[in-house]
Amino acid sequence: MNDSRRQFGSAVPHTGGVAIDQGLRQYMLGVYNYMALGVAATGLFSMLVASNEALVRTIMSGPLMLVGFFGILGMGMMAPRIIMNGSKAAAHAMFWAYAALWGIMIAPMLYMFQQQGAAVEIYRAFFITASVFGSLSLWGYTTKKDISGWAPILGAGLIGVIVVMLLNFFFFKSTMGSLLTSSAVVVLVSALTAYETQMIKSLYREGSAMNGRTAIFGAFALYGSFVTLFVHILNILGIMRD
Repeated sequence: MNDSRRQFGSAVPHTGGVAIDQGLRQYMLGVYNYMALGVAATGLFSMLVASNEALVRTIMSGPLMLVGFFGILGMGMMAPRIIMNGSKAAAHAMFWAYAALWGIMIAPMLYMFQQQGAAVEIYRAFFITASVFGSLSLWGYTTKKDISGWAPILGAGLIGVIVVMLLNFFFFKSTMGSLLTSSAVVVLVSALTAYETQMIKSLYREGSAMNGRTAIFGAFALYGSFVTLFVHILNILGIMRD
């Protein structure tokens, strides 16, 4: 009797574990697919804006760049509350508005590289970004190490880099400063990608994934990291080229 209980007890967790693993894979696939759609939409939107010289010059010469920069920061801070507590329609709207705003902000960079005959650097930056992002996200998904403690360090580091970036943009205008801040962003956001992937995985295991908005939130977080990596890797390649 005791042997049969032990056999039955050992079988149930195994079956449940298989179900959880299959569900987790489907959940993460949905997160990555939605994130990829956002990246594709941003790319298309950026190319459309970049093809309009007058629009690009308006963005670059006016306060729109600064408005867009703070808009991205603001949406990034508001997203968790809106996506997780608002309606599902609001969650989708936040994600696609974020993707569109990033498209506007990236367009001037694409335009400048195209004008300089360096469009190949855009594709190189995308390939490097995909490689870095994929590697760190995979590590965050598979590692057994709890990296939740990274959050305060990464948060403080990113705030510090943003402050330095703004100071350099408005006052110092140093190419070396731009190179150093972009390099710091790449390191920090690479680590953030691993942290976010583990966080998204943990949300599923805690049962939060029963709410479809959790997948949107996960896609939003990873999308932001991917695009941020791309922008700063492209900036590094541009500086090194010059």
